[in-house]
Amino acid sequence: MKRDKKRRIAAKGRAVNPEIRDHLRGLLDEAALRRDRLLEYLHRIQDAHGHISDEHIVALADLLKLASTEVYEVATFYHHFDVVKDAQAKPPALTVRVCDSMTCQMFGAESLITSLEAVTDQSVRIQRVPCVGRCETAPVAVVGQRPVPHADQNSVMGVVESNQTTDPVASTVINLGAYQSADGYALLSACYAGEHSAEEIMAALDDAGLRGLGGAGFPAGRKWRIVGGYSGPRLLAVNIDEGEPGTFKDRYYLERDPHRFIEGMLIACWVVGIDTAYVYIRDEYPACLAVLRDCFAEVQALYPGKLPRIELRRGAGSYICGEESAMIESIEGKRGMPRLRPPYVAEVGLFGKPTLEHNMETLFWVRDIVEKGAHWFSSYGRHDRKGLRSFSVSGRVKTPGVHLAPAGITLNELIDEYCGGMLEGHRLYGYFPGGASGGILPAALADVPLDFDTLQAHDCFIGSAAIIVFSDQDSARSLALNAMRFFAHESCGKCTPCRVGTSKAVELMAQSRWDKATLTDLSQVMMDASICGLGQAAPNPMLCVFKYFNEEVV
Repeated sequence: MKRDKKRRIAAKGRAVNPEIRDHLRGLLDEAALRRDRLLEYLHRIQDAHGHISDEHIVALADLLKLASTEVYEVATFYHHFDVVKDAQAKPPALTVRVCDSMTCQMFGAESLITSLEAVTDQSVRIQRVPCVGRCETAPVAVVGQRPVPHADQNSVMGVVESNQTTDPVASTVINLGAYQSADGYALLSACYAGEHSAEEIMAALDDAGLRGLGGAGFPAGRKWRIVGGYSGPRLLAVNIDEGEPGTFKDRYYLERDPHRFIEGMLIACWVVGIDTAYVYIRDEYPACLAVLRDCFAEVQALYPGKLPRIELRRGAGSYICGEESAMIESIEGKRGMPRLRPPYVAEVGLFGKPTLEHNMETLFWVRDIVEKGAHWFSSYGRHDRKGLRSFSVSGRVKTPGVHLAPAGITLNELIDEYCGGMLEGHRLYGYFPGGASGGILPAALADVPLDFDTLQAHDCFIGSAAIIVFSDQDSARSLALNAMRFFAHESCGKCTPCRVGTSKAVELMAQSRWDKATLTDLSQVMMDASICGLGQAAPNPMLCVFKYFNEEVV
């Protein structure tokens, strides 16, 4: 058949609506749009409209010179973006999110969800969500952006009816003036003045034994040396995406002393020779996000022309972005999927450059360790361990919260000395020593030191030190199933062992009798073949039930 050369080939895909495109250009309000800021642009659309339509995606793709599918696959990857076909399908004006993770489950999240669904109309959406980082006040609901601690039907509906749905900044935040009055930024100024050397700072971290406090526990000083050994430009990625159920220590410190973290971050940049710092904070902490924006502006005014460029990025509801390479993918404006390694982030990280990746709390301690001396930090500790640990404690204790305690303290000591004991009428039955992924230990092992490298013999790990305490009124089996449902929900889907394995495990664990042989085989495949720590650690709670609470599943 002879081809008609005059015939025009129609462009594939949906046509761009020029009015929507012009609207987005004004909404985004940036002279030069950047591909790596895609998540921020999606947030602005979501914030302005309460949803992201197909027309928004097509117009945004056109502005960024991307295929619509590239924008769509990112927008639909993250839980906090409501992607709809058209305006008729948009969600209700108000969303009430109720956490249904382990601690909130223990304190009645299911009954709260049921009662709220019964009393709300179509103008309010009730949505069950994973951990929102406020486990010490379980059960927790979030109305719009406003957290409701110890939530019940009346307190939640009171906030709904008041229409006060923004997250207020905590009254405990130490401002710049107060921080400076206690010698804040004196160390950073001394570094800039040449009164300290980079080697001196790293030696102090080595001598103190400071390790990464986000879970991996890699020695901080050694990491700084490794990244500093690669040719620049070098970058910093700060991980404040603490999505591990039971963890809330980063929020606790940001609500109190954000400048101490910022000073530690800037000292790290000075020591390692870092040009740009990216700070990635979870979207569940809007008040902390606002505090950091203000604090960064204050510090930049304090040191004009001296600081590295600082970019504040917010996540969009994805647990996997707590994994360092997945976080880096997200900062680059992509789906948060873990990278295959090697190469490692220290050598080939953000935008292909050597990258120092750190948890927020690790940087929080830098100033104190250097000023007070390495011995100050290392002198703490029990049971042959050294240092301090910030334990996020929730569950059946009288005083849950963040408790700064000696490394190596045992659970029994932590409960008795820091948490006021168990709740009345509750007897210790077991605990998660490292959040959902750290496994479960029985009360009989409550005298094991809580620190890095002490729990592996019991098939558990400390992780970010998220301690979830449960009692004889709770079920280890039920909590393990809750954890597996969380992992199935949060799996990025990149690798089959994790994507299929977590979903299949949920199905098997929901049965009245657990098939030990099948679940054990499935766990081995997940641990051996999953790309990242999510799939590798997901079986831990279930395997611990077989090992320590077997009477619940036989």
